[in-house]
Amino acid sequence: MKTLIILAHPNLKNSLANKTIINELIESDLDIEIRNISELYPDFNINVNAEQEALVKADNIVFQFPFYWYNMPSILKQWFDAVFEYQFAYGSEGDKLKGKNFIPSFTVGGSIESYTFSGYNNFPVTDFTKNLEQTSNFAQMHYTKPIFENSMVYLEGIYNVKEEIIERARKQAKRVLKHLLYLQTKSKDKKGTVCT
Repeated sequence: MKTLIILAHPNLKNSLANKTIINELIESDLDIEIRNISELYPDFNINVNAEQEALVKADNIVFQFPFYWYNMPSILKQWFDAVFEYQFAYGSEGDKLKGKNFIPSFTVGGSIESYTFSGYNNFPVTDFTKNLEQTSNFAQMHYTKPIFENSMVYLEGIYNVKEEIIERARKQAKRVLKHLLYLQTKSKDKKGTVCT
């Protein structure tokens, strides 16, 4: 199975968590293509044909990004607006993504406790991801429960410990890889291949 990672970090060079996750995924033995859309499209002028072509070739699509203001970074929203076109992702002939796996993987700055009904963010993280779930449903894709870790912001001497964030990022990457391996095994089982 081919996995496409749509990486949407506005400043990956200075990232700690997302950069660690991506490096861990690159080192795996899986067939992975990474499209760093902030690097590819710094002017937000998305090459729709190139992105759609990459999506069509993939079985699994992982969306890797930092959780910004209870949502995705603006480059990823622009990407969805441009790429998930009528008659491509939806519409009477818009079945090009049907059956593909939609896998949100993101990093959350706030603590677990802050994303509760009694916390300062008032709601669980997954309450803010309904737009992703509905996008997946509308495109006839298989939605995966989001894979994320909390407390992923590092401000030296102020907020969090660098080594702990790296460890949490590695943990998240392992969860993504475990899910991708599960999907690969599930696919082989459907095709009648014996899995050991």
